[in-house]
Amino acid sequence: MSDSSALDSFLDKWRHRWPEWQVAEIFVPPERRALAEAWFSLLQEFDDILNIAGDPLPADAKLAWWGEELRGWANRRSRHPLGRRLEPVPAPWAELADALPALIGAREAATDADAAFAGLRGYGAAAAAVEAAILGRRPDPQAVVAQALATRLAESATAAVPHEVQGDDDRARLRDWARTLARRWPSASVAARERRIVAAFARGRLRRFARTGEATALPSRLRLLLTAWSAARGG
Repeated sequence: MSDSSALDSFLDKWRHRWPEWQVAEIFVPPERRALAEAWFSLLQEFDDILNIAGDPLPADAKLAWWGEELRGWANRRSRHPLGRRLEPVPAPWAELADALPALIGAREAATDADAAFAGLRGYGAAAAAVEAAILGRRPDPQAVVAQALATRLAESATAAVPHEVQGDDDRARLRDWARTLARRWPSASVAARERRIVAAFARGRLRRFARTGEATALPSRLRLLLTAWSAARGG
């Protein structure tokens, strides 16, 4: 597989998970799309490692590999296809590498909401610092953590819910945790346009999950377009 094809496969995986982006990308200047897509694709790789099902050893090995890879990016060396786009950006890649082991501990259900957010606080801060270098503006680290936890809820269901969350049944617990995440998710107004758009879609998914206790179909294309337009202008 060529470098270009390998890169496209990772970008396509992210686009497949976030089909809303196909509607929203018109609000992002073409020269910024490539970096944004590569960055969000990288974060999705970390989400997948966090949300692994079954034997965690392969995912742990992959996480260790990513740590080495990001330290290589700090020294202008890359092996992964995403590095073709991201490694040239001067960013605190080594700090992000140092924060990755937190993903292993975050697989265990937290005691409560405070513990869930605290477990990924260092990761959120490191990712926010890198994003500031890539997209030009630093998002609120807690918003980065909230999105990671929301993705975990959608992927891992009750395994992602803290022990303190009570309910009559599993679906009630899922809805309760989704509502808690939505309340604790800071505004994305300080973030770059690309983050604001993706965060708006992610929060929309979370709100729908909070109503039903499960993932639901996407809204209409017009609704997605209006959501993206509002997020792009800073609303």
